[in-house]
Amino acid sequence: MNQNPKFIFSGGGTGGHIFPAVAIAHELKKNHPNAEFLFIGAIGRMEMEKVPAEGFQIIGLPVQGLKRQFTLQNFKVAYNFIKSYFKARKIIKEFNPNVAIGTGGYVSLPVLYAAQKLNIPTVIWEGNGYAGLANKILAKNASAICTGLPNMDKFFPSNKIHFLGNPIRQSILQKVDKISALAHFNLSTAKRTVFITGGSLGARNINLGIEQALPLLAQNQIQVIWQTGKNFTSNISPNYGYIHAFINEMNLAYQAADVLVSRAGAISISEICALQKPAILIPSPNVTDDHQTKNAIALSKENAAILWPDSDYGNLGTTIVELIQNPNLLLALQQNILPFAKPNSTQNIAQLISQFIS
Repeated sequence: MNQNPKFIFSGGGTGGHIFPAVAIAHELKKNHPNAEFLFIGAIGRMEMEKVPAEGFQIIGLPVQGLKRQFTLQNFKVAYNFIKSYFKARKIIKEFNPNVAIGTGGYVSLPVLYAAQKLNIPTVIWEGNGYAGLANKILAKNASAICTGLPNMDKFFPSNKIHFLGNPIRQSILQKVDKISALAHFNLSTAKRTVFITGGSLGARNINLGIEQALPLLAQNQIQVIWQTGKNFTSNISPNYGYIHAFINEMNLAYQAADVLVSRAGAISISEICALQKPAILIPSPNVTDDHQTKNAIALSKENAAILWPDSDYGNLGTTIVELIQNPNLLLALQQNILPFAKPNSTQNIAQLISQFIS
């Protein structure tokens, strides 16, 4: 095996594409200390800031996302795609990677397509239950396809699929006993606890639903750990629990919780699965191809999570109370989510990629 392998990564636009790529790169770096890494992102997108902060070099392409409806702007998109393809091809020929890895987002398409044309092994990762457009196009000539959820053969060639789960933060898996976790948030051990998160920006309808539900939860001896996101402001009494815009100690919040309320992004679901937590999943209605709903359906149809529509936020409090007061359902959700759990996903994806080093 080559002792100084080279890896090219491409994927971006959102944290759901960027952070898994960074997690895989760190794992590969641990396994191959002398390896070289190069990321390729889209100019002006968040990967151009986040990737260097993780210690990796990144080059930007002028690529843009395709507009799903007819618009003259798509002519510019097509022009920039062609321009990006030839720039990516030049970068790849100069860097000469052993493997090219794509984690989704439109920037990965010209990069991995160029790598495939240059006969470089390509590995793509798809975290959602509905494949993104770039990955669907790249799948035919990919060397391997890693998926975060099972039953993805409706999108990809079944002989290339490896259901390995989604890379998750190792800090999430750090075990802390529940009493210590509750104490960190100054919460009572005599009450049940629900952890609510809609991401760093917050989820408007989830926040509105929880705000309305707080008196009902308190009546039923339920306290909250609530990450509201920075866009939500309200004068809520701290008597209801621990309420903050952002929570750094996510592993403690998970460990303290009896039930989670969360969006249904690929990484959030993977963390919930790895920790075997009963969850109410509320898909965002504002994502491409409604993929969060498809993620949540993958679990809810196996009775591994409860799928709750974003529009029905007014009844969220009742749903939480009914779940917490139903020990049989709580146990069933914990047991049924276990087959989806892949706590070693990052290591397993890195091992698969390493097989293509020559």
